[in-house]
Amino acid sequence: MNRLKLNITNEVNQLQSVILGIANSFGSEPSIENCIDPKTKYFVKKEKFPLESDCISEIKNFNEVLVKNGVKVLRPKNIDGLNQIFTRDIGFVIENKFFISNTIKQRGKEKEGIKNYLNEIGINNLIIIPEDIKVEGGDVIVHDEFIFIGISSKEDSNLKVSRTQIKAVEFIQDVFPEKRVIGLELFKNDDNPYDNILHLDCTMQPIGNNRVIIFKDGFRKSSDKKLLDEIFGEENLINISRDEMYDGCSNIFSINENVIVSDKTFKRLNDTLRGYRYVVEEVYYREISKFGGLFRCSTLPIERK
Repeated sequence: MNRLKLNITNEVNQLQSVILGIANSFGSEPSIENCIDPKTKYFVKKEKFPLESDCISEIKNFNEVLVKNGVKVLRPKNIDGLNQIFTRDIGFVIENKFFISNTIKQRGKEKEGIKNYLNEIGINNLIIIPEDIKVEGGDVIVHDEFIFIGISSKEDSNLKVSRTQIKAVEFIQDVFPEKRVIGLELFKNDDNPYDNILHLDCTMQPIGNNRVIIFKDGFRKSSDKKLLDEIFGEENLINISRDEMYDGCSNIFSINENVIVSDKTFKRLNDTLRGYRYVVEEVYYREISKFGGLFRCSTLPIERK
């Protein structure tokens, strides 16, 4: 049997293979009470819930960009009536280990869609995180010798948007004792999408040349902000505003150190990136963004060179 080759050491090395989410038969519009994040809730209230056909079209355009850049694209098995756009959260790869996430209960079925790929991973490379440790892949950013993990504070632990616990930091540190695993406490809010950082990749994202796109006010602790300044260097920060964070500007996706997929509407960010000599592949992704995530959320990288 062909084993799935796993290798992820950072966010920017040349992407070889990825599981890209699907928007087919994603189910009916939820009630306001059943929305699991404030951005979806906001668009349900405004009666602007995304159309399935628009989401399918946007992901198709993203897929074409990936294929054009030589990436092998895998897709989940479709489960009728289930939103399977955001594959990032249901699992994540660090080095040659695939971690099966413990998502919030409402998202548990999504893992069924990638089961066939999990069967291609050797037992020694598949890590099942204990059920009492909550973690979603959007909160895990791998940066060579660093692993950054977005966590919720104790006072926010009962919120729907609190997806990853400090226990996840300890668990991953045990698996990779040679790495620096750093927990970063995020602001959480079930009702206001401007005051909520759903996952770490909604407030920061490393790109090539040791730069990082960042919304510093997404972090609760000034010590965390200072630490990120020290790791990346203040001159390497591409700071984004609260409105740009809300739009999803940190949720871009690197195909390699030089090529970045970004939303067509991110004019200031895209001009800034081009000014630094990055190649920006623009894809319109506004309907997908209504669910609270963009390009990084839609991708589960399996192998980078």
